[in-house]
Amino acid sequence: MSFVIAIVPVSPMRLEASHRAEMVSQLLFGETAKVLESTKDFTKIQCIYDDYIGWCQTSQLAAIPEALLNNSNNVLTANYLSEIKCNGASMQIPMGCPVGIFQNGQTQIGNDLFNVSVSLTQPSAALVNESVINVIANSYLNTPYLWGGKSIFGIDCSGFTQQVYRSLGMALPRDAYQQAALGEVVGFLQEAKCGDLAFFDNAEGKITHTGLMLNNATIIHSSGKVRIDPIDNMGIVNKLSGERTHQLRIIKRYFL
Repeated sequence: MSFVIAIVPVSPMRLEASHRAEMVSQLLFGETAKVLESTKDFTKIQCIYDDYIGWCQTSQLAAIPEALLNNSNNVLTANYLSEIKCNGASMQIPMGCPVGIFQNGQTQIGNDLFNVSVSLTQPSAALVNESVINVIANSYLNTPYLWGGKSIFGIDCSGFTQQVYRSLGMALPRDAYQQAALGEVVGFLQEAKCGDLAFFDNAEGKITHTGLMLNNATIIHSSGKVRIDPIDNMGIVNKLSGERTHQLRIIKRYFL
């Protein structure tokens, strides 16, 4: 079995081996994956962090030994953008990139030489409190919505909650319906706390959206862009237009 690492700031993961195919998720710089299949230009991978499967452009990946996988997720880039060097040239990578493999100064990965000297955060040592949650979540404000995205360059609703929780030291699955299957139910909206996740369904009862509660009346979520809106027992109301945009299904708590 072989393994790869993303060597570009963000590598799209597509449903099929084609540039025209739907983007279902992304690998951030430093994320690792298991190789499942290969074509001339694309590699089918399974992300080590969340088991998500998709096709990445082969040139955006590099082979690594299995022994390095244990180091890949222990630290994340802390700043909104971090400048690193790839073969001596500047590369800007987003916050939340797992760069544990690159902690020893210059690191040769495949044909590329990386120099990663940036501010880091260690999720396993993160303090989980209202102040920290607000700082991390608010860092994504105004990031454009992007289906399959999970970085400051573009992010979807579940990518947003997954990345915030990753910085807090808790791994969540990639999709909203998968996240909703975990955690403890919060019985009433009035009991919601900062850090709880709210989930929303469509007319058929399928969970299609999620967001992070800042308190029992306010939510931050990716809808058009990452934004803060009021929430009531029926769901989310757009703060600017007054339009009701999402129907509340359930609230879950993960930090007890």
